Amino acid sequence: MVRSITNLSRSGLADWMVQRVSAVLLALYTLFLLGIFIANPGLGYEQWQHLFSIFWVKVFTLITLLSLVGHIWVGMWTVVTDYIHNAWVRFIVLFAIAVTSFVYLITGITAVWGV
Repeated sequence: MVRSITNLSRSGLADWMVQRVSAVLLALYTLFLLGIFIANPGLGYEQWQHLFSIFWVKVFTLITLLSLVGHIWVGMWTVVTDYIHNAWVRFIVLFAIAVTSFVYLITGITAVWGV
């Protein structure tokens, strides 16, 4: 039996909440960007850079990025533990997902806060 390492309660409720809350945040961020694209059809580099120099946009982007990493981890952990039964292969796949998610997070933080 595989134990849940995604929450402290081991109940699955926290996993469910992470998935739902992060999905809502990802949807809101998608709608935000869609609104920006619709309102500014000829969006150039300077406007894009100005948008991401605004503090609340940086914070919203950071929260969304953290939500994305949480969403990825809970979802992929669930899929991998359901379908990969060999412990070593499962460990390697989960390790690769964790490292990739961490690299995405660091790259995203650097890109957003470096503007």
